[in-house]
Amino acid sequence: MARTGTIPPSGSDTPPVRRRMTAEARKSSILAAARRAFTETGDMNGTTVKMIAEHSGISEGIIYRHFESKDQLFFEAVVEPLESAIDELVAATALVDKDGPLNAARQLETMKGLYKQLISTLEEVLPLLGLVLFGDPQVAKRFYRDTFATAMDRLAEAWREVEDRYGFPFESPDISARAVMGIALMQALENKHGKKANRGRSVALLSEGTIKGFFPTLEAVAELK
Repeated sequence: MARTGTIPPSGSDTPPVRRRMTAEARKSSILAAARRAFTETGDMNGTTVKMIAEHSGISEGIIYRHFESKDQLFFEAVVEPLESAIDELVAATALVDKDGPLNAARQLETMKGLYKQLISTLEEVLPLLGLVLFGDPQVAKRFYRDTFATAMDRLAEAWREVEDRYGFPFESPDISARAVMGIALMQALENKHGKKANRGRSVALLSEGTIKGFFPTLEAVAELK
């Protein structure tokens, strides 16, 4: 005779057996929860593994099965996405003339495309970027030197290579790369937190100003008089 309770009666409300998450899916879930927790506190040191576990709905022990430490969790959840975003921007810049040689019109369109991508990417990662750059000073210094500054140097080198192909001397591409990144960052902040702006107009003006200069020279002003 069958033992009572071994087989659920027909038509019962017994819930189906839930499938266990794969290790990869569990890790992705933990990383997403970690990003939320780090962003909410705005402080790496103030965010505990317990808080991340609560965001994930799991125990701390499960987190330590996938990550050796909170530092590793912070790096994979916050720093690596920023590095990937910056890498994509640099790669796109290196191919600015892959579809044909540059001329004045295409140079302007290329700059518009770069600003659009820069601003869009920075908008997406602003919470993480703020957390890294304005959180723990040691983390900020390491990230800026090893990732952000290095990426801007790579951006500058990509520009230098393009300009060399056209025989145009490019003075201080390292400063130019930092200026463009700074402009894009401020526009991302404006789009995110400022008054509603005409994004297309902003990108057009920023691109033209970057290429032709934001202020007229004294000689140009004199010619208008």
